[in-house]
Amino acid sequence: MTLPAALLSRVEDAGLNASAPPGQWWIDGWLVRTLPGKARRARCVNALMPGALPLDERIAAAEAACARTGVPLIFRITPFTQPADLPAALQARGFAPVDPTRVLVATTLPAEAPPPVPAGLRLEPLDGEAFAEAVGALRGSPPEHRRSHALRLAHSPVPYRGLVLRRPGDGTVMACGQVATEAPLAGLYDVFTHPEARNQGLARLLCAHLLSLGASLGATMAYLQVDAANDPALAVYRRLGFVDGYGYEYLERPGA
Repeated sequence: MTLPAALLSRVEDAGLNASAPPGQWWIDGWLVRTLPGKARRARCVNALMPGALPLDERIAAAEAACARTGVPLIFRITPFTQPADLPAALQARGFAPVDPTRVLVATTLPAEAPPPVPAGLRLEPLDGEAFAEAVGALRGSPPEHRRSHALRLAHSPVPYRGLVLRRPGDGTVMACGQVATEAPLAGLYDVFTHPEARNQGLARLLCAHLLSLGASLGATMAYLQVDAANDPALAVYRRLGFVDGYGYEYLERPGA
């Protein structure tokens, strides 16, 4: 299935808006994000326009902006990157690709109500700070990454709604996820399942509830970003009606 280029461009815009950190710079057509933390999308360069400066000058200016907050210089490369030969030029300067990611799109949302929550679990909304702590605990993220995540959620121009499936007996979060809604698009983020609860359908159930929540906030379509090598997650999302939209990766210096 080939999706319209205008829709994919809109999805890219929505993803950029939803991942906007508190600190970013506009440098000669490059959107330079410099929030320390785990998420590369909050600390990378998005090359959105051809620019006027020589490439080496632009790289130096972007690297100086990154250095002010202590993050390495990383470029996010998408089908919308300009100029088109930028990836080759960066690789010639020693940058190497990492973290290939697929952007999936659902052009319609499920009409039926999401399935009921299984016995022994409770569906619970969490605010940004509590959600960042919950998903950080599941991932084993250090405290500074959790604080950075909470800060980005607090300052995002697109409102996030977080949901968790919690085991009431001991309070353990068994699955979590967020939806960032910028109508008509709902973006799924931070979907994660506790190792003890994998292969039980919890991720699919939680995503169904997140999509329903997005629909209640005006969304008619959805998108998400997933590790290109994460076959189990890809299978879950395809069963929910998502199809492949486009891919992106990051270019960074080895050892950064």
